Amino acid sequence: MKLLGFDIGGSGIKAAIVDTKTGQLLSERHRIPTPKPATPEAVAKTVKEMINHFKWKKAVGCSFPTTIVNGKCIHSGNLSEKWLNVKVDKLFKKATGLDFYVSNDADLAGLAEISLGAGKKEKGVTIVITIGTGIGSSLFYNGRLIPNLELGKMLHSNGKIIEYYTADSVRKREDLTLKQWAIRFDELLEYTRIVFSPSLIILGGGISKKFDEFKEYLTTDVNVKVAEFRNNAGIIGAAMYARKRVK
Repeated sequence: MKLLGFDIGGSGIKAAIVDTKTGQLLSERHRIPTPKPATPEAVAKTVKEMINHFKWKKAVGCSFPTTIVNGKCIHSGNLSEKWLNVKVDKLFKKATGLDFYVSNDADLAGLAEISLGAGKKEKGVTIVITIGTGIGSSLFYNGRLIPNLELGKMLHSNGKIIEYYTADSVRKREDLTLKQWAIRFDELLEYTRIVFSPSLIILGGGISKKFDEFKEYLTTDVNVKVAEFRNNAGIIGAAMYARKRVK
């Protein structure tokens, strides 16, 4: 089935038409910068602009960068505090006239990787970590999603929320070398290993394409792979998520 998948992030809103059976992008990926400030009204306007670009008339899957329960944002994340308690699916439907199926971005990126990518047929505990404006994460056991894991919200020993220490946006803002950043990120991997004992950790987000340049600085004793769909995993997972819910 062909469906449009959205991936809304702190810096960009991306979308493409996806073959939900294979994960193949059937269109060019289109990207519009996330509005600043990223209020519900501003983001909804950009979403409508994206829908118009694709001339799309059917249901839409959407990866969203906060904790989502039944379409409702229960944490404001890195967008705007005004998102708290907003029914994201209803907001986007009002803006576009289309049905939106919305869930956490890392959960949906993980869905793509577990179903078709780097975690396919993996048994035991698998964790997907997306590294971007913040730190997203998803947890799977024997291929089944356990939703709304928020590793990025853990406290580091320095007292900071750990995504404020390890996200890719922090690397850029503090002008860290890949080595300096990777040593920090390795601490997050070690916390994850101690708490969850995963058999596999999959890394996604834009910085995953540089994995070969920083992998030597990751010392945690856990199997780590790069997301096969790289920065498109959220788009693909969003379309797959909608496919399961379209009647």
